[in-house]
Amino acid sequence: MTRRAIFWFRRDLRLADNPALLAAIESSDEIVPIFILDEKLISQTGTKRLAYLAASLHSLDESLGNKLHVLVGDQLEVLNELKKRYGATQVHISQEYESYGVARDTRVEKSGIELIRTGSPYAVAPGRVRKPDGTNYRVYTPFYKGWVMHGWRVPAPTPKNITAVEPKTNDRNFPDWKLPEGAIITPAGEKAALERWNYFKKTALDTYDVGRNLAGIDGTSKMSAHLKWGEIHPRTLLAELNATNAHESFRREIAWREFYADVLHHNPHTESDYYTERFASMRYDKPGAKLEAWKEGKTGYPFVDAAMRQLLREGWMHNRTRMVVASFLVKDLHIEWQHGADFFMEHLVDFDVASNSHGWQWTAGSGTDASPYYRVFNPIEQGKRFDENGDYIRKYVPELAHLSAPDIHEPWSVLDGDLHDYPERIVDHALERLESLARLEEIKPN
Repeated sequence: MTRRAIFWFRRDLRLADNPALLAAIESSDEIVPIFILDEKLISQTGTKRLAYLAASLHSLDESLGNKLHVLVGDQLEVLNELKKRYGATQVHISQEYESYGVARDTRVEKSGIELIRTGSPYAVAPGRVRKPDGTNYRVYTPFYKGWVMHGWRVPAPTPKNITAVEPKTNDRNFPDWKLPEGAIITPAGEKAALERWNYFKKTALDTYDVGRNLAGIDGTSKMSAHLKWGEIHPRTLLAELNATNAHESFRREIAWREFYADVLHHNPHTESDYYTERFASMRYDKPGAKLEAWKEGKTGYPFVDAAMRQLLREGWMHNRTRMVVASFLVKDLHIEWQHGADFFMEHLVDFDVASNSHGWQWTAGSGTDASPYYRVFNPIEQGKRFDENGDYIRKYVPELAHLSAPDIHEPWSVLDGDLHDYPERIVDHALERLESLARLEEIKPN
């Protein structure tokens, strides 16, 4: 009798370094590879991320010899139908830790379906890195030291042969999600992830400690979307890093992702609520025309506007400018961070709930950093420092392409700065910085 096991793909759309897939293969003669389209999540997902997922599913299907089952519906009904149809006795998964995924898997198991968990999307799963007293870390640097000391496994081998059942025609419900007109996103899939990683290693990894902050060059890994969808595992990246400053900087970036996952795991309410509660009582302005100008990249601050337009076009934003635009929204416009986090959720292809919520809270001042609210990013000086020649601005704000550095960072200071109708500044940064610090004084503990 043929033994069959279901492998339920979720945030692990790859074959290499996938321990859960190996466990399914080893426990059966044939696997039933499936991806279930979750209608609730689809309704909350932006068009660029949906288009990326559609492309990633096609890539995964190709690597499986066109055997991937793509089904739409309630997870319980889909899994029960497949178990009955194929006589499958096991359902294998990679464990997830976000609130929605945990609740979904708990519901499945309470119905009587056993889920066999192997591995996770992280080098070190949330909850594993602990202080000596057994509690979780609240600050990044000691977490990082504990994370490195804990260590991680070597990458799991890629299966040499995968015997999978032949799906029926009505099992092949691949979505036809298209990109919005004018949008350009990074190529999706495991093959694309490995190609980008190899390119980054050759061109920018060895100078990452410097290049990662320069918005106008291709100096970052651009692995975030591949990691979000599990097209590559962080272990695969970590295994190739050495002890140089550049590689150490990249290792720390991977650790930030895992730190935020750990923080959210222990504080699930912080997905949309304040990590530091007193910031909920700060005076904020109601969202309105200024929020819309920020969303459209029409604030009058070139470095901010270039970043927001990059997000709208590519579904991605340089990490340096993510901090700058977040600071501008919260501390120059005095708008609560959740409005920005929701906009990022709508547009980012690499959207990760833990990194998004806690990245925003770190910049907003309510997150895990000890006293970051005093850190108010100057959008002019940030542009001059990290886009010195203005190349990044010219790429995304063509109205200013005629200006040379340093004029491009302060177009209001030159006669032809508004030659092509670039908008005036919606606020005065110097004044709003003082206002933000004044509002902080109001909620300081006695």
